[in-house]
Amino acid sequence: MRILVTGGAGFIGSAYVRRLLAGAEPALDVDAVTVLDAYTYAATEAALDPVRADPRLRIIRGDIRDAALVDATVPGHDVVVHLAAESHVDRSIADAAAFVTTNVVGTQILLDAALRHGVPRFVQVSTDEVYGSIATGSWTEQAPLDPSSPYSASKAAADLLALAYHRTHGLDVVVTRGANTYGPYQYPEKIVPLFVTNLLDGHDVPLYGDGGNVREWLHVDDHCHGIALAQTNGRPGGIYHLGGDAELTNRELTGRLLAACAAGWDRVRPVADRQGHDRRYSLDCAATRRELGWTPTVDLDRGLAATVDWYRDHRAWWQPLKPHRADPGRRRPGKATTDGTGQRQPR
Repeated sequence: MRILVTGGAGFIGSAYVRRLLAGAEPALDVDAVTVLDAYTYAATEAALDPVRADPRLRIIRGDIRDAALVDATVPGHDVVVHLAAESHVDRSIADAAAFVTTNVVGTQILLDAALRHGVPRFVQVSTDEVYGSIATGSWTEQAPLDPSSPYSASKAAADLLALAYHRTHGLDVVVTRGANTYGPYQYPEKIVPLFVTNLLDGHDVPLYGDGGNVREWLHVDDHCHGIALAQTNGRPGGIYHLGGDAELTNRELTGRLLAACAAGWDRVRPVADRQGHDRRYSLDCAATRRELGWTPTVDLDRGLAATVDWYRDHRAWWQPLKPHRADPGRRRPGKATTDGTGQRQPR
């Protein structure tokens, strides 16, 4: 099987590529993996270092909005696993243009190429955020989409485009919608790596509003395994929920990260809430479990502990990614000078 992974140098994409080439998905007989990635700020060379020497891996540095490049890259692949996306909510609020062009137009360009070249399967990797906020209960796959941010609106549009290509053209499309995901190699603007790296460097962490926003948490390995099962066994036109079975308020998550980093609540700095901040996400995964046999296996406490250990042991990877600011009021005396607290807190 020849697999094209867009966004394969990003957080979830690189984890998927590493798992494919390490044999962590034995149901997939992998002959070749092509990574197509623009290497924007959130992608790093090091994320693919563990598998870079594998002769089955080919890396193409390029943008999914480049129709000629996409048209030259897609032929010969058995499946497109589409993870390339602008994904940071706060960045989308500040400037939505890149989210619309990458997440919507880029997806349309990929779908056209997959259709034109007869790719047998297209996996659209999406997010729980397309549903908006839910006060109680959980979303099923039939729930209406009600996105709140330019980011989630662009992902909802991409999902609908992909499903439209299935219904109109018969393109074999499956869609996965995952919960908040954490783990190694996540760019330190999202809440888990931002808080962990700030704490390890002796800085405060910014907590939005009252900290009561609720999210499900899913380890990246479980997320990738769900994508692999949907790629292999999903039905054409199917939508599959990948929830975390671990629902926490942001304040509860903060408490766990503080404990894991041996820090106290004096390190938490309340900040004004985000515009249009969804209060709660929750995915009903019963249908995915019945159909694909998927269930998360990484316990949240164990997964968070391992993630903190990874960031503690990989300073050389993340420290160059943190902003350097002259902001002594937010820096702890005697600690490292990198100040990450100026970054907005994600999701």
